[in-house]
Amino acid sequence: MPLTKARSNRIPVVEVIEPRAVDSWTHTRSGAPRGYIDADRLKELWVHTGTACNLACPFCLEGSHPGDGRIPGMTLSDVKPYFHEALDMGVEQFSFTGGEPFVIRDFVNILDYASRHRPCFVLTNATEPLWKRRHQVMPVKNNPYPVHFRVSLDFPDRARHDRDRGEGSFDRALEGIRWLIGQGFRVSIARQTDLNEVPGEVEARFRVLFREKAIPENLAFTAFPDLGTPGSEDGSPEITEDCMAKYPTPASRAHFMCTYTRMLVKKGERVRVYACTLVDDDSQYDLGGTLAESMSERIMLRHHRCFACYRFGASCSAPGD
Repeated sequence: MPLTKARSNRIPVVEVIEPRAVDSWTHTRSGAPRGYIDADRLKELWVHTGTACNLACPFCLEGSHPGDGRIPGMTLSDVKPYFHEALDMGVEQFSFTGGEPFVIRDFVNILDYASRHRPCFVLTNATEPLWKRRHQVMPVKNNPYPVHFRVSLDFPDRARHDRDRGEGSFDRALEGIRWLIGQGFRVSIARQTDLNEVPGEVEARFRVLFREKAIPENLAFTAFPDLGTPGSEDGSPEITEDCMAKYPTPASRAHFMCTYTRMLVKKGERVRVYACTLVDDDSQYDLGGTLAESMSERIMLRHHRCFACYRFGASCSAPGD
């Protein structure tokens, strides 16, 4: 009688493999690998002086207002070690943002120290906080390296500017610009953009205004899109590795700030190094406690503000720097 193989009564076990969770740092919501930037070298070190400001602009990308403490005020002792680490790494410029830097008690001491070592760049609204510290700012002009101020003047229209910044801020900013230029400082303008604007026409209106106010007409402009408030999401497209084929070489990616900048941000009592000036509302861009370690980290273009750099070549750095 031929032997037959007995059938098993066991029910075969089917292994169910759950889909792996997508890592939002390395992949988009659809699972595509994110675009990324690898650092080149540190050319510019930014310092976030703190989110306190004398104004309370509803569009502020830092959410700043009087007494704001989301990011505490920086002190000279906080930044000194990083300045010297940056100098050892060949940094070319120190830059400062806020909030309003001149609200911070130790800011002029920081600026004085920094401008003894490298050229400096300061973002300011050039209103009361600067005006109150004129006597402290004037001697900085005599330091070995120059200081460049970029003043926020949103529109060449008093009513429109003051609608969000507060009544009188337009005229006070113009007064601050005129004073800075009179002291021999370099000044440029940060303005806002309108959808479908013609940049040349907008800037021509600014130059008419400057002529009327006895301000040089040749000031450089940096025009910023609406970058949203902290923690917001504006629905910008996500940047994939395939998208980055638009920028295939290191030279073509050089306009991305994260290739050449880092920013110091105070978190509680500690100073941390973040990828750039636009991402301090996302802790995943905290790259460590030293500049050296931060430069070895790959930067994933995950933040919605990264799209502004991708699409427009937006940069917080000074024109021509």
